[in-house]
Order: sequence, then structure tokens, then C-alpha cells
Amino acid sequence: MTRSVLVLNGPNLNLLGTRQPEVYGRTTLADVEAMCIETGRTLGLEVACRQSNSEGTLIDWIHEAKGVHAGIVLNAGAYTHTSIAIMDAIASVELPVVEVHLSNIHQREAFRHLSYISKVAVGMICGFGAFGYRIALEALANRIGGGA
Repeated sequence: MTRSVLVLNGPNLNLLGTRQPEVYGRTTLADVEAMCIETGRTLGLEVACRQSNSEGTLIDWIHEAKGVHAGIVLNAGAYTHTSIAIMDAIASVELPVVEVHLSNIHQREAFRHLSYISKVAVGMICGFGAFGYRIALEALANRIGGGA
């Protein structure tokens, strides 16, 4: 089985480090991606990172992951709370998905408490900032097995 994992980041995450640092921290998306690749290396995973502000592009990448990657780490940003299409895409590829959020979405506005992604994800990690991606990769490595 492949030990490749796709890390997908959704809308506005390209602005990490400067967008509402009091909520999302000062770590940039480039920092997050570098950390994911390094964490993957220590876990015996090959990690590919992508970011898009477009819902359709994220769906295309989820579809393309089937047969290529063993799982997905997904921070869908605001699409978490609105996108039945992303939920359906995840369900259709039958890959384990770990949902990640930098902030604790359950301590924020009520509309952020609903996650369509959680309905099809194997788990959710929220509230730990960028460190949540490390936790997600460890959980996914454990889930897919076959190595480190």
C-alpha cells in the first residue's frame, strides 16, 4: 500500500500568518507545509501539499487522490460548514480523511459548530494551531498502518 498522504488546505489558508493572527496564529502556510513534509518523513509518509480557494478544485484533488494517496489531511476552511459537495467527494473516494482546524471551531460562532466534513472523516483535530497538522499526520499514519 502506498504511504503517500495528501494535505489539502481550503479558502483563505494561503493568508496564514497575516490573517487574524489572534485566531489563526502567525505560522504561514509555507511553514505548515514544510512541517507536514518533515513530519511525514519521520513517519515514513510521502506528503503532498495543496491549497485552493476554489471548492471545485478541492473536489477535483480529492477525486484524484483515489489510487494515488493512502489518505487525506483536510482543512477545508469555511467550506467545512457549507460544502455538501466536498462531503460527498470524500465519501466517494473511500479514503481515510482527518479533518483539521487551527482554532477550536466549537468555541467560536455557532455557524462554525456544524461540520459537513466530520460526517465522513475518520476524526477531527481542532484548537491546536499548526501543531494539529502533526497530530493529524500521526493519526493518519496509525490508521493506514504499514510502517513507521
